[in-house]
Amino acid sequence: MRYAICFTPAANDPLSHAAANWLGRNVFSGEMVEPTAIPGLSLHEVAFHTAVPRRYGFHGALKAPFRLAADQSEPQLLRELMRFCGTLTPFSVSRLEVARTGSIFSLVPSLPCDNVQYLASSIVAQFDQFRAPLSDADIERSDPDGLSAAQFANLHRWGSPYVMDEFRFHMPLTGPVSLIDMPRIERSLRSVFEPVLVDPVKISNVALMVEEGNGGPFRVHSLHPMGKVSARRERVPVPA
Repeated sequence: MRYAICFTPAANDPLSHAAANWLGRNVFSGEMVEPTAIPGLSLHEVAFHTAVPRRYGFHGALKAPFRLAADQSEPQLLRELMRFCGTLTPFSVSRLEVARTGSIFSLVPSLPCDNVQYLASSIVAQFDQFRAPLSDADIERSDPDGLSAAQFANLHRWGSPYVMDEFRFHMPLTGPVSLIDMPRIERSLRSVFEPVLVDPVKISNVALMVEEGNGGPFRVHSLHPMGKVSARRERVPVPA
């Protein structure tokens, strides 16, 4: 079983609904969603191009999937995440937009956002104590020969190549797409997502995601609000 620390909108957010319909799975319930007909793409094509992100669910990774260290437990991770989120201040990122990131399509901020970069770096550092060391197989799956020097150093220090200065916030929507299919896929993605990408996106919670079994799909385990919540004590009448 692995955990990941991510951002995803609330379950009732229009963006969450659009993403669940596109990917064919609800990241909160884990249930499959009957796909909606999309002009220009067959249901088979949508299922093929969304196979990889469907497993991970709609999210923007802040700390990549990790196994718990031998001396840590899920309750300890939850307590620290709740405490840590209480020290954070909610913020907004500029309007998200459909963009190509390498050979895949994702939602990315239309303008750079220092706040999300800082949030991700802080989470990577703060929760590294919960991460089990990478195995040799984990390192090989990261294709170390294809990494830059900085990415290779990140892999061994933080368990992922794409952290700190190498981090780029994105919410994946497809797996690898061939060059010939890219224009058609991009048009379809814009028709699905642009209606719900009009306003800035508020980052006001952090999601703990969990992998179901070994190699199974990820789902949201819990959402943790950012910022301090004033404790409200209910007054109990004092007996006369």
